[in-house]
Amino acid sequence: MITVIPNEENFLTQIDWLTSFHHFSFGEHYDPTKVNFGPLRVFNDDTINPGTGFGFHQHHDMEIVTYVTEGTLEHEDDFGNKGVVSQGEVQRMSAGSGVFHSEYNHSDKILKLLQIWIMPDKTGIKPEYEQKKFTIEQRQDKLLCVISPKQDTMSIHQDVSFYISRLENKKIVHSFVQKRIGYLFVIEGKIKLNGVILASKDSAMIQQENEIEMTPESKSEIILLDMNENFTKAN
Repeated sequence: MITVIPNEENFLTQIDWLTSFHHFSFGEHYDPTKVNFGPLRVFNDDTINPGTGFGFHQHHDMEIVTYVTEGTLEHEDDFGNKGVVSQGEVQRMSAGSGVFHSEYNHSDKILKLLQIWIMPDKTGIKPEYEQKKFTIEQRQDKLLCVISPKQDTMSIHQDVSFYISRLENKKIVHSFVQKRIGYLFVIEGKIKLNGVILASKDSAMIQQENEIEMTPESKSEIILLDMNENFTKAN
């Protein structure tokens, strides 16, 4: 079963420095039917204006993944991590027992990023931080696994694997083992997902599918989460 969610059905926060589409309940936006999908708790599609950003704020007991799709993000936290996350780069932070951090666009250009929160399988761990850049060539016409608890990738404290891809010249296929679900987002472009059209900024919940086929209708960028439906919930 594939459930397509057009972007206009997502929550919207629009203020002078930020435009954010929230796929699930977030902040002042709440819908009891849109709280999470498996271990996926937050999926925010953010555009941050030049010279602005999120000041220091706290997180705890959450796996936070940031994927910069345009521009540069400057990160700083109270554990001494400081640096720039550029276009095509993925950042993973385990907030664990608690971390204060800031996210800022110090450039003179627009910053676009996805911020994705995953509920962890354990609480109270020591905070962790890592980031890695991926080229277009690495993800060209294939699913590139960038985060997983089981593969030689960036790690995560939950049974979730993240894949990114640039689709241009051919169809790609992904198989799901039993009791796994998927969440797919079209960052830009247009694709067919098992014959169903997804336009730019559309997303899809994937359940009870053994296999999905993703065919580009134009040059497209996508992100796919492969998740355990019966995920471990932290106490």
